[in-house]
Amino acid sequence: MEVQQEQQEKPGIKTRLVGFILQSKRVWHVLRKPTGEEFKAIAKVSAIGVLIIGAIGFAISDVIKFVAGIFS
Repeated sequence: MEVQQEQQEKPGIKTRLVGFILQSKRVWHVLRKPTGEEFKAIAKVSAIGVLIIGAIGFAISDVIKFVAGIFS
């Protein structure tokens, strides 16, 4: 008995675009404006994240400069 495999074609660009638009509409209808408290919490978390990433980058930069200074 032979197993037949069906070849599934990828949807065209138009079909994918229409699907994306429909999904985007669905999300847009669920969205709401955050309250002031929610906005402040999001801003604090974002600021802390930026500071942590900046500190990590600064530390890596210092380590690289220190190592480069040893071998110069």
